[in-house]
Amino acid sequence: MSFRKKLLMLFAATVLLCVGVISVSVYSTIRGSFEQANQDRANAVAAQFQSEFQRRGLEVAREVESVATSETVQHIALDINRGATDSGEYVSEARTLAGQQQLDFLELVDNRGTILSSAQWEAKFGYPEAAIPSAAAPAGAFLKREELSDGPTLGLFAVRAARVGEQPLYVIGGERLDQGFLSTLDIPAGTRVLLYQSLDAKWNPKSLLDLNGPAAGADQLAPLVAQVRDTLQESQRVIHWTSDSADAEVFHAIPLTGPNLSASNPAGANQQLMGVLLVGSSRRPLIELQRQIVSTAMLVGGVGIMVAVLASLWFAARVTRPVVLLAEAARRVAAGDLGAKVEVESSDELGELAAAFNRMTEDLAQQKDRTLQAERVAAWRELARRLAHELKNPLFPLQVTVENLMRAKQKAPEMFEEVFHEGTATLLAEINNLKTIIGRFSEFSKMPQPQRQPTQVNDVVRSVLRVFHAQLQEKNQVAVRTELADTLPEISADPDLLHRALQNLVLNAIDAMPEGGELTIRSATLSDGVEISVSDTGSGLTQEECGRLFTPYYTTKQHGTGLGLAIVQSVVSDHGGKISVESTKEKGTTFRIELPCDFSAHSASLR
Repeated sequence: MSFRKKLLMLFAATVLLCVGVISVSVYSTIRGSFEQANQDRANAVAAQFQSEFQRRGLEVAREVESVATSETVQHIALDINRGATDSGEYVSEARTLAGQQQLDFLELVDNRGTILSSAQWEAKFGYPEAAIPSAAAPAGAFLKREELSDGPTLGLFAVRAARVGEQPLYVIGGERLDQGFLSTLDIPAGTRVLLYQSLDAKWNPKSLLDLNGPAAGADQLAPLVAQVRDTLQESQRVIHWTSDSADAEVFHAIPLTGPNLSASNPAGANQQLMGVLLVGSSRRPLIELQRQIVSTAMLVGGVGIMVAVLASLWFAARVTRPVVLLAEAARRVAAGDLGAKVEVESSDELGELAAAFNRMTEDLAQQKDRTLQAERVAAWRELARRLAHELKNPLFPLQVTVENLMRAKQKAPEMFEEVFHEGTATLLAEINNLKTIIGRFSEFSKMPQPQRQPTQVNDVVRSVLRVFHAQLQEKNQVAVRTELADTLPEISADPDLLHRALQNLVLNAIDAMPEGGELTIRSATLSDGVEISVSDTGSGLTQEECGRLFTPYYTTKQHGTGLGLAIVQSVVSDHGGKISVESTKEKGTTFRIELPCDFSAHSASLR
C-alpha cells in the first residue's frame, strides 16, 4: 500500500472516529437528558396529581363536614338517639343532601354500620358499610372502591360523624376519581395521563381511563400495571404502539393506595392498591433528535472524509512528492547514474534529506572516479605483470640460443654450422610463441561492439554444438544433454559474439572432464529475458577460484592465458546481461548467462 493511500485511510479513520465519538457522546447526553426530563415531567404530574388530590380531598372533607353539621343530618341523628324505629323515611335524604353539596357519593350510616340512606344507590338501604365503624378509615380523605348499580367505581371519600347523642350518625361522602378528575390536571405538551381503577382482581381494560373515557390500546399497558399491583412500587416501561419507534411512549406507573377496610384484613396490613396513575411521555422528540444526530453525523462524516481526501492529497503532494523524487533519484543512482539530483524546495527535514542525498551522490561520483582511476592503474599494472610474465618465458630461450651461437663461433668454428641450424630453429619457434602471445593480447584489447539483430538463442546453442560435434564424438565418454525451451523469445543480440562466448564455455566444460562426464546446456524464459546455462560434471572449483574466475589473465589451466572467461564476461556485459558461476568441488560447475530482451536502457547507460 502506498504512503498516499495510508495517509488517506489515516485521515478518514481519524475523521470517522472523531465524528463517531462526538455523536455517541451527544447521543448519550441527549438520551440521559431526555430520560431525566421524562422523569421530571412524571414527577411534576404526580406532584400535581397529589396536590390536586389533597385539594379535592379537603373540599370533600369540608362538604361532608357541612352535611354532617346540617340541620337535616342533626335531626336524623336526634331521631336515632331517641329510638326511632322506622328508618325508611330517611332513604331519599342522602340524594337531597348530595345534590346540595355537589357530591357524587353520600351515605348516612348508623353506629352499627348499617346504611340508612344512599345517594348513589338507594337499594343499598339496610346493607352494612365496611368503612363504618373501622379503625382503618383515616380522618382525612381516602380512596375507596364504591359499588354502584352499573358496577364498581373509584372515589375520593371522607367520613364525618354527627354526634347529637350517644349514638353517632356517620356521613360518608365523596367524588368520583375518573377522567373528570384527570381533566383538572395541567398536563405538559407531549405528555398524557391515564388512570387505572384497580376495581377487580384481574386485569380489566375498561378500567384504564384517559381524558375521554376508556383508553385505547390498554392491553399493552397490562404488564406494567400488573408489575405495580404486585410490588406496590413505581415502575417504568417503554410501550411501542407501532413499528415506528417514534410512536413509542415512556410510561411511569405510580401506585395509588387506600385503606383496606376489609374486616378480615390483619392488623397492620391496612393499605391496598386502589389505582395506578400512568404518566406517558412521547419518545418522538428523542427519536427525531436521534435521527437528526445520525443524519448530521453522516453529513459531517461525509464532508469530513472529503476534507480528509483533500487534506491527504495536499499533504501527500507536500510530503510524498519529495519522497517520490528521492526514490526515483535513488533508483537512477542504483542504475549507475551518479549525476542524479533532487531539487531542494524547502528548508525542513525533507529539504535537509534531499540536500544530504545530493551530497551523497556527489561523494559517490567522486569516489567512483577515484575507484575507476585506481582500477585502471591496477589493471595496467596487472596487464604489465602478465605481459612481462608471458614474454619472459620465450625471451630466456632466445637469450640462451644467441649465447650458444656466440660461444660456438668463437670456440668451435667447425661446429658452428650445426649449432647455427639448431639455434635458428629455436629462435623461430620462440618468436612464433611471442607472436601468439601478442596476438592474444591484441585480440582481447580489440573486442568489437555487438552488432545487434533479432536472435534466437536456441539456434546459437545448436550452432555451437555442431562445431564441437566431431570432438565430442572422439571423446565418446562425454555425453551431451540439451534442455532448450520450446517458446523462447527472440532477443536483440550479436549472434557471432554469443557464439564465441558459448564456445568458450563449452570448451572449458569439455576440458574440465578429461575422464568423461555429462555436458548439459539449458535455455529458459525469464520475466524480462532469457537464461542460458552450461553445466559439467567435472572436478569443480573452490569458492576462492569462483570469485577470481572472471579476472583477466587468471586461469586454473596449466597452459591457459586466463582470457577466455574474461572475453565471455565482456560479451555478456556488452549485451546488458550478467554471468554467474555455481560450482562444488568434485561435483561440477554451472555457468548461467541472463540476457534481457530490451537493450535500449542498457545501451543508453553504457554510452
